[in-house]
Amino acid sequence: MLYHLLYPLSHHAIIFNVFKYITLRSFIAFMLATIFAIWWGKLFIGFMKKKQFGQIIREDGPQTHFKKAGTPTMGGVFILGSVVATLLITGNFFSAPFLLTLIVLISYFILGFVDDYLKVLKKNTKGVSAKSKLLWQFTTGVLVTYLAVHFKIVDTDVYIPFFKHTYVNLGYFYVLFGALVIVGSSNAVNLTDGLDGLAIGPIMTSAACLAILSYVAGHKEISQYLFIPYTEGVGELAVISAAVIGAGVGFLWYNSYPAQIFMGDAGSLSLGGVLGTMALLTKNEILFVVIGGIFVVEAVSVILQVASFKLRNKRIFKMAPIHHHFELLGWPEPKVIVRFWIVSVFLAILSLATLKMR
Repeated sequence: MLYHLLYPLSHHAIIFNVFKYITLRSFIAFMLATIFAIWWGKLFIGFMKKKQFGQIIREDGPQTHFKKAGTPTMGGVFILGSVVATLLITGNFFSAPFLLTLIVLISYFILGFVDDYLKVLKKNTKGVSAKSKLLWQFTTGVLVTYLAVHFKIVDTDVYIPFFKHTYVNLGYFYVLFGALVIVGSSNAVNLTDGLDGLAIGPIMTSAACLAILSYVAGHKEISQYLFIPYTEGVGELAVISAAVIGAGVGFLWYNSYPAQIFMGDAGSLSLGGVLGTMALLTKNEILFVVIGGIFVVEAVSVILQVASFKLRNKRIFKMAPIHHHFELLGWPEPKVIVRFWIVSVFLAILSLATLKMR
């Protein structure tokens, strides 16, 4: 813990004062997480191959995916392992927003790990039941949102992007709303994780965008200048974002097409939950619909597909989530992935542009 061990030494040697800066610790977090993920990733892939723990491919999916059967999965284990190890070195555990985000990360990782364990090691294709997943996710989401409101880390206002001082106060309903943001983000990222490298790209662009938003929201002068709500200690989420981006880069080293390993629910559920929590704590709950637009479209495509089939007995898309629809239209998998990345980068930049539009 560089901050807790070295920063107090600044009273004796001013050089240690640099460890109080979020920017420096974010840079270190990115570098360490990248190195950890690449190193542990190689070891983890070797272990999974040795044990023959591979991905089970859905039978109704695109035919081109059957060649991926047996590819090691549960990559979320070394992604999140790299993030946590990095945060133990660079994180400020005196920050309440930092601790609340860690609660979601660890809780959703445990859920995802159990789900992956049942699917991959126990050959239970269903894994954790949908009802049990949602109960776990909402329990964690409600708890974290309640603590954030109860200890006045955030207020119950929901701010509208593109406008100055425009917000709606939800009162007690904010706890449920906050839980929906966290749970919705977690499951949307999980649905996006269907092609090699597809999910991790938008995860990194969203994390980068939220890193900037958290930094400005945690800086009193900058937040006042930009007319955004100030939240004490929320700037420390930039360090978490940097660790997520670094671990994502390390994971992409092995997950890029053709993938040597898949993320699994341990990664997608926890990383999605972390993004939703950061959006909540930075008071960008509505803007997150734009930041994570790829995840939103993927989730909405599934909802529309299911609703249409139940009500009209007809499908809107050739297959849902929507990335499979484009595959069946004839787009090569790498083209689908890169184009989704491009859209994600565009949405992240558009979201940052709202800072000067308020």
